[in-house]
Amino acid sequence: MPPVIALIGRPNVGKSTLFNRLARRTKAITHDRPGVTRDRLETRAIIEDREVTLVDTGGMVLDDPDKLGRMVMDQARMAISQAHLVLFVADAREGLTGLDHDVAELLRQSAKPVLLAVNKADGEERAGEFAGDFYSLGFPLVPVSAAHGRGIPELREIIADLLPDAEDDETPLTDEEAAAAEAAPRPLRLAMIGRPNAGKSSVVNALLGETRLIVSDAPGTTRDAVDVAFTRGGTSYVFVDTAGVRKKARIDDELERHTATRSLQSAKRADVAVLVIDAVGGVGMQDKKLIAFLDKEKTPFLVVINKIDLIPRDKMLELKKDMKDELRICPHVPVLYVSALRKKGLDRILDTARAMKAECAIRVGTGELNRMMRQVLDKHQAPVIKGRRAKFYYLTQTASEPPTFVFFVNDTERVRPSYAKYVENQLRRLFGLTMAPLRILFRSSHTSKE
Repeated sequence: MPPVIALIGRPNVGKSTLFNRLARRTKAITHDRPGVTRDRLETRAIIEDREVTLVDTGGMVLDDPDKLGRMVMDQARMAISQAHLVLFVADAREGLTGLDHDVAELLRQSAKPVLLAVNKADGEERAGEFAGDFYSLGFPLVPVSAAHGRGIPELREIIADLLPDAEDDETPLTDEEAAAAEAAPRPLRLAMIGRPNAGKSSVVNALLGETRLIVSDAPGTTRDAVDVAFTRGGTSYVFVDTAGVRKKARIDDELERHTATRSLQSAKRADVAVLVIDAVGGVGMQDKKLIAFLDKEKTPFLVVINKIDLIPRDKMLELKKDMKDELRICPHVPVLYVSALRKKGLDRILDTARAMKAECAIRVGTGELNRMMRQVLDKHQAPVIKGRRAKFYYLTQTASEPPTFVFFVNDTERVRPSYAKYVENQLRRLFGLTMAPLRILFRSSHTSKE
């Protein structure tokens, strides 16, 4: 594994801004409000030709009486324990504070190498003045401005000097091992999406068997889209835990609007989206909108009904009926009933996601497609519309992920939605596409392409 650099500091000193600057991309949400970052956020980056893992953490407040604050501290402590280098971030404008002293003492006890980045030191001519008091902490120090990029080249050079030697990172790979690593499939990305408090983070923690993500009853605990990588049964996965999505009418906060947008973007980019629904609250209006959104985008997704341990047996049939009704627009979507608390039914999430990914990658030859579908179309012809019926000339698959099929017909307006649904159902039946979303397009053509 590449060496790990953990960004540590009290709230609102600009850790996430510096994290993004070092990563050279906007990975972490930044905001003037303190305490925006809570979970550990990781990303790969290149520092002076060395690959590293950057870890952003929430603001540290030692002896925080708030339960959520204590969980943020626990995540920061884990990041320190795993780090090869700690990048201690402080605020030049506010100067050295008691909290900075507390964090510095904690870092001394960790015995980890520490580099102090005095952030918000805007103005090269005053950099020494801004950083003055911080020399008393005894750590190597560099003044920077993450927002404006000042001091970042110097920071990168010093980080590279403090990292362990490259040969200590890992044993060099043989040619055969390097070739195998190059050919290895990329991890399966699963985006956890749903309303606040549905249990998205709890499901991920239960699958991992560790408290990797902060879980709290407070809505909006998760803000960043947090990537969590792990391997199970020889398959690599990346869970993307996202912020809960509420109705737009209820969102009057700029930060929450931003996190909700990122959640939807993460779902669209994932190999498979996992829509988590609270069994106790049932299928809400926002769940219905998320189902419609994922179906419209043709995003492969499955539904996970969490907290079934809280549902009486006689209510489960009603819950399953409600779920079936809500999925009438996309009946191919799998529904799993799980309990993150009891760790019940969780492995089916991974099994189903792998099967769905495999379906999405299917490719059917043009000859086989036309031969199989010709029988279907002749057996049940399109209905007559204004004295004429649609004539199907030719069919081809133009893409996968999701599988996309284009039909060339004499007149697309004569293909009614009900017949288009029949065509989709037959494609699913003939080629075993039971879970994947399908994109079916009809194109007008005046000549047969056969």
